[in-house]
Amino acid sequence: MMKTKHGFVAGWLGLAASLLALPVAHSAAGAKEAPLIAILQSNAPAAEKAIPCKQLAIYGSAAAVPALAPLLQDAELASWARIALEAIPGPTADEALREALEKVDGRLLIGVINSIGVRRDPRAVTGLIPRLKHADAGVVAAAAAALGRIGGEPATRALLQSLAGAPAAVKAEIALGCIFCAEHYLGEGKPTEAAEIYDTVRLADVPTRRILEATRGAILARGDAGLPLLLEQLRSTEKDLFGIGLRTARELPGEAVTRALEAEMNRSTPHRAALVLLAIADRPDAAVRPTVLRAAGSGPNEVRLVAVQALENLGDAAAVDVLLGAATDEDTKLAKAAAETLTRIGDSRVDTVILDRLPPATGARRGALIQVAALRQIAGALPEIVRSVVDSDPAVRAAALGAIGVLGGKAEVGVLVGLIEKTSDTKQRADLADALLEVAGRTGATCTADILPLMREDDAELRLTAIAALASVGGAEALGAVTGAIRDREQSVQDEAVRTLSTWPNNWPEDVAIADTLLGLAKSGAKRSHQVLGFRGYVQHVQAAPGLSPDDRVARIKALLPIIQWPEEKQAAISALGAVPASSAVALLLDFTADPADAETAWSALVSLAGRNIDGMTREQRRDVLQKVLDNSKNEATTKRANDTLRRLR
Repeated sequence: MMKTKHGFVAGWLGLAASLLALPVAHSAAGAKEAPLIAILQSNAPAAEKAIPCKQLAIYGSAAAVPALAPLLQDAELASWARIALEAIPGPTADEALREALEKVDGRLLIGVINSIGVRRDPRAVTGLIPRLKHADAGVVAAAAAALGRIGGEPATRALLQSLAGAPAAVKAEIALGCIFCAEHYLGEGKPTEAAEIYDTVRLADVPTRRILEATRGAILARGDAGLPLLLEQLRSTEKDLFGIGLRTARELPGEAVTRALEAEMNRSTPHRAALVLLAIADRPDAAVRPTVLRAAGSGPNEVRLVAVQALENLGDAAAVDVLLGAATDEDTKLAKAAAETLTRIGDSRVDTVILDRLPPATGARRGALIQVAALRQIAGALPEIVRSVVDSDPAVRAAALGAIGVLGGKAEVGVLVGLIEKTSDTKQRADLADALLEVAGRTGATCTADILPLMREDDAELRLTAIAALASVGGAEALGAVTGAIRDREQSVQDEAVRTLSTWPNNWPEDVAIADTLLGLAKSGAKRSHQVLGFRGYVQHVQAAPGLSPDDRVARIKALLPIIQWPEEKQAAISALGAVPASSAVALLLDFTADPADAETAWSALVSLAGRNIDGMTREQRRDVLQKVLDNSKNEATTKRANDTLRRLR
């Protein structure tokens, strides 16, 4: 069903109305109508007549009715004919359907009645009323629905008379017909008549769903006078009645209703009060916002939580103080929801209020304001946030550092470096370092000079912090400083510098100066671990560095071979060659196959290469490489890949 201003209306009623309202270009329609009628009047099989019936819903006129009407008695084509008759404008189609009432029975009769209901033909009422006593419950149900859709005094009277003594099998359908009639009266501006019908249904012995529909209608039909009946549902111990009360509370208009609902909320249990508040929040009147604000400020936390969440859509700058109070509540769920709502309220004046409240705030309130300022990206709050980094309250300090990580820029890098230099508290220093990494990583190489003072500190821990920060900004100056730390007086700093340099190509492939540093480490690092890291880093550089041709990459890998000391280093070089689409890489890999210790790794890398386009190699040459793999590799996975690749190249 579709919901309208006044209640439930069958969805297909609206569809039919839209079909009836379609504009018809009569000349064009007439030209298309005649052939369709001819098919219906021919001896064509039923299967060939179905689609013309459907098309006549668009192109048909009264002229098509004589061809369609007989089909209402045809079990195969009746439903198709009714599609057209429901849409054809004018009284001729109505007359055909009324006449068919006396000619069909069973499923065909139900179909005809349904079509009459779609067309809402008032002249059919006298023919439909007797069907309310039909032996077939399906016919009774269809007649009740059709009478309800037609509406009017005769239909209404007949349905109400049938309701009291109707069999249980059809009571729900007759009650629905009565409800439809009531909706017609509402649409005609006759709420008193509508309310009488709704009352009759809701007090009758009918299924619960009809009682609920009628109760809703009875409340809405009365307007402000329906408030007592609404409150009666909200106080009911029956879940269904309480539910229809909540639904109707969203629909009954007027600020007086909102105030009455607030009073009801305040006298209800917390769980019910929260549900009533949800209904209030959905109401479109001026009393809603202050009601929700009051609920957010005090009362049971279950209700406050609903109010706080509702303020995301209803709130404005006036809600800031109430939400700040909730954001500092001991109930973590409520506090989190309040902070999120403060973040999401769209009113830009919220930023101004937060900036105004931040300077004098202390403790948890200050922490909440800082958190929200960061989430709302209020850059103007940075001076106060920076001052809060040394606040006596650890929670405020933590909030400030987190906010600087979100909002800070180049200026804050220098501030953080200065604070790191001054503190000896391990936890605070670590928090400052985390914030520094966030801000530096976002700011980039422009803040390198602000970080470098940490490299000159006597405390090795500060130099380690500097290395991490410099790695997050990249660039020649940062690279030079980290490279210099290879010779630091502290072993831990040396090790961290080498580790950082070994991963530099992954983060900053454009810093090509890293190549010489890594190659130097690979050749003559002070420790074996430094040499290994230098080798790995250099291989990463060769693979990632921009501007290198495939042959350049092969040449650089080849230059590493004389310094290789360990099997895993050779394996890394071979794998790197397998990613370089150059004929020189193929040649070098074939050389590796001569050593049994390296052969399988080389064959696998050759399969990877042969599957790609390679400058200087034809498809035939790539197939030859794959055939060599098949002839020589003993690895099942490698030969399978080679076979698959060879098939693709054929």
